[in-house]
Amino acid sequence: MKIKWVPLVITTVASVALLFGGWAVYRHYAVEQPLDRIAASLPGVESADTSMENGHIILELKLEADADLAAIYRKVKQEGVKRIGNRPVKFNIASNSSDRLEQAWRYSLFEVAESMETRRYSGIRAAMDNVSEQFPGVTASSEMDEDNVYIRLQDGQSAKFIVLPRQAPSLEVWSSA
Repeated sequence: MKIKWVPLVITTVASVALLFGGWAVYRHYAVEQPLDRIAASLPGVESADTSMENGHIILELKLEADADLAAIYRKVKQEGVKRIGNRPVKFNIASNSSDRLEQAWRYSLFEVAESMETRRYSGIRAAMDNVSEQFPGVTASSEMDEDNVYIRLQDGQSAKFIVLPRQAPSLEVWSSA
């Protein structure tokens, strides 16, 4: 039997293009675009852009200074679960921070890290109160849910958003150790 190479190569290339092209179209129109629309429709969100990498969904958000970060997380997870299933979502948050807010965050970082490490989350609220006292004009707020601690530092139209996971990544034990 003699193999005809030209039709075989053309059929293979067309099959691969159809398969991967179909996956790309599905990913864009069934996952990324609906998640973009959900996030962009929430109050406080200036823009949202979704991409997928290695089975993870990455949601790039640009937020207004007065955005409620915890509410945005909850809504995206609640409404997005229909589209994303059990895929993990990583939020990348862009905000318009200032040098003063960065300085305020560095000032509170030790107390916040200690509170996270010891799981005494009320220390975070006390640290945010201290920031407001030490840096007049800076408002600091914190909120918590079952997954994360959300911190917002705001100075006029500048804001810094911080999301701290409540469950630290665990180290794996190697079987050969």
